Parts: sequence; C-alpha cells; structure tokens
Amino acid sequence: MSQPSVLAALLAGLQGGSIEVVDLTSPLSSATPVIQLPPQFGQTQVFELEEISRYDDRGPAWYWNNFRSGEHTGTHFDAPVHWVSGRDLADVASVPAGRLIAPAVVLDFSDRAAKDPDFLVEVDHIKAWEAENGPLPEGGWLLLRTGWDARSQSQEAFLNADENGPHTPGLSAECARWVAEETPVIGLGTETVGTDAGRAHAFDPAFPCHSYFLGADKYGLTQLQNLGSLPPTGAVVIAGPLPIVSGSGSPARVLALVERS
Repeated sequence: MSQPSVLAALLAGLQGGSIEVVDLTSPLSSATPVIQLPPQFGQTQVFELEEISRYDDRGPAWYWNNFRSGEHTGTHFDAPVHWVSGRDLADVASVPAGRLIAPAVVLDFSDRAAKDPDFLVEVDHIKAWEAENGPLPEGGWLLLRTGWDARSQSQEAFLNADENGPHTPGLSAECARWVAEETPVIGLGTETVGTDAGRAHAFDPAFPCHSYFLGADKYGLTQLQNLGSLPPTGAVVIAGPLPIVSGSGSPARVLALVERS
C-alpha cells in the first residue's frame, strides 16, 4: 500500500488533531495599541472601520466596510524597505511567498521581563539557549516571548511609557546585529509594539533590530500573541501580510502549526 502524500498527511494531522493551529495574531480593532512617536514625526493611523452597508437601503443583502489603518498597526509584518538600511530592498508585495512559511523557535524570557520591563536579550543568552535546544533554524524565525501580550488590551500598559520614553523588552544592539548578520534566521518576531526594545531610540545605532534585520533583507513580526502555546522548537509559522505594492509592511494574520503527541 502506498504511503500518503506529504500534503495528505498534513491534512490528516490537522483534521485528527495531531497538528494544532495556534493563532498568534492580536485582534484588530480601534482599541488595538499603536506606536506613538515624538510629536515632530508623522504618526500611524489607529485602525478604523467605516460601514458601507448592513442589510439596509445601502445594500439590502450584504454587510461590508471600508477600513483605514497604518501598515504597522496591530500584528504586522515589517518588509526590508520599511527602514532606511533596506530602502533599496523588497517591499511587502515582493517578499517571496515561500518565505512566508518557515520554522520557528521560541526563546522565553517572560520571567526576566516581568521583573525588568527594560530587559535586553544578549548574545550569550541566545548561545545558552542553543546549547540546550540546538541551533537557530535555517531560514526560520526567532520568536521572542516576554509575556508582553498580556498587556495588549491597554494602550498605556502596552507602551509602558514615562517621561523618558517607553519601557519594553527586546534585543541589545549587539545581539540584534549578531542575530541579523551571523545567524541563519530570516526574521525576528516579538510581542511588543515593534521589534525593538522601548529604549532602542537611544541605542547605537538607534532601533538596531530595524536597522540590522531589514538592512540584511530580513523581516519583522510584531504584536504576536500566544507564544506561550508554542514549544521552544518544532513549530512552523505561516505569516500572511497583504501584498501592498510599494508597501513597507502590512497587518498580518500569523498562524503556527504545532505537532502534538
């Protein structure tokens, strides 16, 4: 008897429950937290729905809306062209579809971030994780779990800002450079409003995750949720940004496939 095809086995696993689909996406609404830049800079748009019709005189049998949103609102995908270091690289519509499905590892620093919202991941932290779990995945995602998704219902708690700026965890500048330039991952995923730590405006270079990853033709995923439902290794991430022509990024539905015993 012939063996089932790989796709048939995948479908059987999904239907039988041995492969779980975990939604890593934050629901998108007018209450979704958005980044706030200093007032001299342009600001992103809060998500808004504008009703076109809802089974009424404007359209008796259908309901639909227009929506307005920033490209980098909610769970979203950063394309290389988003940052000046990647200005000559891919827009979000040009990201190869094959790179939107990739293995992922989860590095859990939620305990440390709970004690210190300014906690920074260093190269030695990742090397220690690799010693226990194996190397970072070729062509895969490094997902940073900090527990920050628990704050996503509140703009104030999510940004966690004071007179000195936001306080959220992330990678140090040297760690960002090392991961972007010396490891085989294609991108960084975080639970915070952006891929960089809250204090990263004062790093050298400023916003190093954006600068190094996007300059290396790699990607970012932000405002992820439910990373605690993923194993340290073995998950497969499916990231689905809108293919906006010349776009710097897009809100995205991000799913993970996890094999359960």
